[in-house]
Amino acid sequence: MMNRVFLFFVVLLLLSCNNGGIEDYKKDSETCHSSPEAKGIMHDGENREYLLYLPDSYNVSSPIPLLFNFHGFGDSASNHMINADMRALAESDTFILVYPQGSCSEGSPHWNPCPIDVDNKSTADDLGFVEAMIDEISSKHNVDMERIYAAGYSNGGMMAYGLANYKSDLIAAIASVSGAMLDCTGFTSHPMPVVHLHGTSDYVIPYEGGDNYSAAQNTLDYWIDFNNTSTNPTVSFDNSGGMPIEYYVYGQGENAVSVEHYKYIGGDHVWFNNTYQGQNTATLIWNFLSKYDIKGLR
Repeated sequence: MMNRVFLFFVVLLLLSCNNGGIEDYKKDSETCHSSPEAKGIMHDGENREYLLYLPDSYNVSSPIPLLFNFHGFGDSASNHMINADMRALAESDTFILVYPQGSCSEGSPHWNPCPIDVDNKSTADDLGFVEAMIDEISSKHNVDMERIYAAGYSNGGMMAYGLANYKSDLIAAIASVSGAMLDCTGFTSHPMPVVHLHGTSDYVIPYEGGDNYSAAQNTLDYWIDFNNTSTNPTVSFDNSGGMPIEYYVYGQGENAVSVEHYKYIGGDHVWFNNTYQGQNTATLIWNFLSKYDIKGLR
């Protein structure tokens, strides 16, 4: 009996895929909503939600970038906004920041990175939901349509890869933290800048891959080949931010795009709190994404 109870709580912890732990998973699965401040949008017969941060530095006369940051499986947009907070960067660098809320299946918010496919967790049309959010947000705010980015953690990182594969006409560059690219790959219409952050001791999405997920390097190799970048990366190392981190840059791709990778030696399945050369995860991601528009290096 004790073994069964222990296994039950381990499963809950793994499904949560966030820094908040079991209690956050229980709370989020009960509500399957992000927060009272969430904006609602009807898509595919469902009322979907997202949190939007519009910086005080926004001036309606100037178009500004738009960044989506997707939560992990079992999490909520409001919790992810705390764990993966990019609002200070949105304020200082003037971009619109969106934390979408995943749809709910059996009490678990999630993302479907593929078109209708066995790899998806439900039948919810999340790719279409992202396009609907872009349409709505750009109708109300002055969005630079050539600078729309996607980032995400765990299942949210999978969603970022899904957008790179199936909505590349809208997405300029992507970032994945402790995520994976699923087997469904679509037609990507332009060279796609990709940055992938992953820990070597990830217990949910193993760094070296497993039965359900490809190895991190396999995902990198896909985009290295697609973007026609150099196959010999420049490699840097930093041990000053609480964890050894190796940084790989595969440069000289088409349209001057690169594929980059932060390898957290001993890193777990988390949105990393460690820094690389004084820069936290949010800053590393934004500094990478913001170099590009949909045509390549700016």
